[in-house]
Amino acid sequence: MNMPFPPQPPGPYGAPPPVQPMPGPYGVQQHLPQQPYPQQGFHQQSFPQQQGWGLPPLGPPEPRRNRTGLVIGIIAVVLVVLGGLGFAVSRLAGAVGGFPEAKYRLTVPSTLMNGQYTLAQDLSGKAQEGIKGASEANVRDPQAAAGQYSGSKGDGTSLVLSGIYGRVKAPEQQRDRMLRGVGDAEGAIIVVPPMDATPAGSDVRISCQVVTKSQGAFSVTFPTCAWGDSNTVGSVAVVGPASSGQKAVDVDVDRAAELTVKVRNEVRRPVGSGSRR
Repeated sequence: MNMPFPPQPPGPYGAPPPVQPMPGPYGVQQHLPQQPYPQQGFHQQSFPQQQGWGLPPLGPPEPRRNRTGLVIGIIAVVLVVLGGLGFAVSRLAGAVGGFPEAKYRLTVPSTLMNGQYTLAQDLSGKAQEGIKGASEANVRDPQAAAGQYSGSKGDGTSLVLSGIYGRVKAPEQQRDRMLRGVGDAEGAIIVVPPMDATPAGSDVRISCQVVTKSQGAFSVTFPTCAWGDSNTVGSVAVVGPASSGQKAVDVDVDRAAELTVKVRNEVRRPVGSGSRR
């Protein structure tokens, strides 16, 4: 029988060191204490000192700008303005006197404003269909000219030109009817009524209004300006990224009127001049 060894008395240098465990087949077995607190995920508040590390701030990624709504808004504006074009021709009031001589026509050039706008689609054919069978009490031989232009900046800005040309009596009345027609389109509301915004030096009176067009949950607010003379009646509308959710008071009507005068000077050409379509 093996007898247990008696306890060793302390030596002159204190108690002997504890006996080290013998290594097992998988190395020394260590028993670590359990974590008294649940582990926390890495977040900025847990490590305030990380601000000095040059790490980017944590948080949700910046959402991409969705241009689907803007495209819908542009299409809606095209339809609204073309609807106003048909309204101007189909609801003309009678007038006395003869018709003026046809000296000018409207064109749809490939670019406008020194290349700031490029023709995306010529809508003259579609607009012409919309005025078939229209009353000619105040317009003889009406022809339509319409186009959608894309801005050169590539930010989704679009300019919509629409108009008629022929022999027009009471042209300012037709201009006003065209603007009213824009407001009569489905989902469109005239939030600022037509006003005289003719720039200095213009040889024709320009009238502008502000319209809001809703398409489901999306809406755009944009200016529409129009002119009327003895041969041409036309309107210009511009919609872009700023049009989405824009307040009517923030619309620059004077700038829209200046743009309309410049566009008119480019698209209104003498009858018999070379085509610029």
